[in-house]
Amino acid sequence: MSETQIKLGEVRLSFPALFKKAVFENVETKFEATVLMEKGSKNHKITQAAIDKFIAQTFKDGAPKGLKITCFQDGDTKDYDGYENMMALKGSSNKRIPVFDKDRAPITEEDDKVYAGCYVNAIFDFWYSNHPKGGKQILANILGVQFKKDGATFSDAKVASADAFDDESEEDDF
Repeated sequence: MSETQIKLGEVRLSFPALFKKAVFENVETKFEATVLMEKGSKNHKITQAAIDKFIAQTFKDGAPKGLKITCFQDGDTKDYDGYENMMALKGSSNKRIPVFDKDRAPITEEDDKVYAGCYVNAIFDFWYSNHPKGGKQILANILGVQFKKDGATFSDAKVASADAFDDESEEDDF
């Protein structure tokens, strides 16, 4: 791994667009995902230290005025299921994000293995953007995801399976 990459273990997956690019206002954007970690946890400390190191390496004379850490936010500022008392790290990629199972075998969308609410290991890398529209920001690329374990799904994260319904194949007698 490069100096700016971090590997986070057992973080909770949120808003995954790992197999198809996310769509925002009817426009296809990028592959992306957010991971949640408890405030003060080892993952939180690893992420904050990596961002601080990236800023120090990128800006030898100190961070520019108005720099925003867009990719890493306090979950308490968001009104989303599961974000309370968490930190949220969002990463994106122009290329499809590799997704692996516990045994490092590739996972496809059809496997239906990763979902909003499951726990994953994930690798991120940081970068700087100074764009007229977004301003000066620290952003993150998500480089890969590995399924770790199941977790409670977030709202609307999964659809019902056939087992959730009764067998209605017999006709009613009237």
